[in-house]
Amino acid sequence: MSEGLVFDRVGVQFGDRVVLKDVATQFSPAQIIGLVGPNGSGKSSLLGAVAGLVPHFGGITFDGCRVDPRMLGYMPQHGQIRASLSVLEVVLLGQHERLGWRVNAEIQEGAYDILRSFGIADLASRPIHALSGGQQQLVLLAQRLLRAPRLLLLDEATSALDLAHQLRVFEILRSYVTRTGALVVIAIHDLNLAARHTDGVMLLRKGGLAGAGCFDDVVTQQVLRTVYGVEAEFLSSGATGSVIVPVARVREASTGAANHCCGDRSRSFSAFESRKGSA
Repeated sequence: MSEGLVFDRVGVQFGDRVVLKDVATQFSPAQIIGLVGPNGSGKSSLLGAVAGLVPHFGGITFDGCRVDPRMLGYMPQHGQIRASLSVLEVVLLGQHERLGWRVNAEIQEGAYDILRSFGIADLASRPIHALSGGQQQLVLLAQRLLRAPRLLLLDEATSALDLAHQLRVFEILRSYVTRTGALVVIAIHDLNLAARHTDGVMLLRKGGLAGAGCFDDVVTQQVLRTVYGVEAEFLSSGATGSVIVPVARVREASTGAANHCCGDRSRSFSAFESRKGSA
């Protein structure tokens, strides 16, 4: 199946250092996929490879072809802007191919609509460099959505946001995916957000693929011990499903004994359909 995003034994190497190796899996469109894993596991490098900014080995295709920059929206982890531009001007740059000497009313109204959806329309005339890190993060995400990409790559796009804005962002992403059929891949550290708001996850560990599929199948207590080095409790919530509560770090001596848990899981993964449908 060539539809969607396909990784075919993808690897990334910087000099003698192997950052990613033999990553192979695929994801269907119209989903939000969480890219999870500990610090240094290769999440940013993988997103950079998909965006065409990081040289890589192996194949990455979207809908059977090389990823077309014109259908792509990519938001890197550190994307603060210090230019003397207003918030509205920054958002409008998401449509820079269509901008002329004057911005037509339709594009401008679309930019205002996106700012309103994020609850920051009142910041439209403010200089971007005067905003907080979290506010800038919202503006940059609004800019990417104005571009209307079919493939949206987000590297920790909620890391600087408060709880309410984190939830708002995922509501907006869900609405966008449902409306357009786009595929969103978001690197995220908060496993509870990933459990609640994604259709599936891709788990990286030390540059390799440790799991891909539905969250509950991939992220287990044993995996948390081996991949993250933590003991955790899984609490059941009728409204949101499982809630992960980290309890303690795993002692070094016990992590080695548990290293077999992901062996079979990391060998072969096929595409999976959204378990949430269009909800």
